[in-house]
Amino acid sequence: MVSKSDFAPVEWARIVQAPLLAGFAVSCADPSSFIGSIQESFATAKLVVEGAKTQTNPLIHAVCQELATSNGRADAREGLRTISQAAKIEDMKERSLEALKDVANILAHKAPQDADAFKDWLKDIASKVAEAGTEGGFLGFGGIKVSELEKATLDEISTILAD
Repeated sequence: MVSKSDFAPVEWARIVQAPLLAGFAVSCADPSSFIGSIQESFATAKLVVEGAKTQTNPLIHAVCQELATSNGRADAREGLRTISQAAKIEDMKERSLEALKDVANILAHKAPQDADAFKDWLKDIASKVAEAGTEGGFLGFGGIKVSELEKATLDEISTILAD
């Protein structure tokens, strides 16, 4: 069974950041209104909180538990802060996708038995974030659930995290 101790600290930090980065990539693809952005942020948080209670995969459960700690949240925020330093939102999305590629590589080498479940979880997070807010419309009304830009980003995430 894989655990935090199986990873170098920088690798573990990247894995802990992965759920937030999956959602952030989608949010950057087609930025929502203020209300939509809040809904998208809460979608990731909700899945992490649920994961701490319901996930049976040991790696996913460990990451959810880590994100429940102040150190885990600090690691996750640091990853987002670093990515958010890009000048353009498109660059933030690309940096998030690059970070997800790193996570896929780490998982392939350090946790191949848990890699598929973890990558599926990340794809689910990205999908739920895309569906959380509405794009277009006014104050969250009259828009569409998943924009073409978000669909394209979900496809990119699926390709990056392909089995």
